[in-house]
Amino acid sequence: MKNDFLISTDTELLDTDYIVDYLSNQSYWAKGRKPKRIIDAINHSFCFGVYLNNEQIGFARVITDFGVFAWISDLFIDPKFQGKGYGKALMKEISKHESLQSISRWGLNTYDAHGLYEQFGFEKVDNPDIYMEKLIKQE
Repeated sequence: MKNDFLISTDTELLDTDYIVDYLSNQSYWAKGRKPKRIIDAINHSFCFGVYLNNEQIGFARVITDFGVFAWISDLFIDPKFQGKGYGKALMKEISKHESLQSISRWGLNTYDAHGLYEQFGFEKVDNPDIYMEKLIKQE
């Protein structure tokens, strides 16, 4: 990685147009998600932006109470920059961030990045029978 690489929680740096475009048009998990829903989610989450040469190339948000629980969501690195260690650097930054050190239960969903998350201690759920969810289709 280059010296002009930055991971920041400064919301002023976030390129929300880029994030909305990527999530609603390119991601498999949020394709078709309305821009307002994405912006609302950003505004109510602890967000991490990934930047190279002052251009945003990645993003993640952590939904947390800053005490016990955190859920990693909408994590992505632009496909043009994947495979260069930026996703691992982002996970490292999230994991070591001082505001998240008291978290005892972390969660996330993924279809294709198990190998990345396993490097940070994530495992498949031991007892999936205790987990429940409620899905509501949004227009």
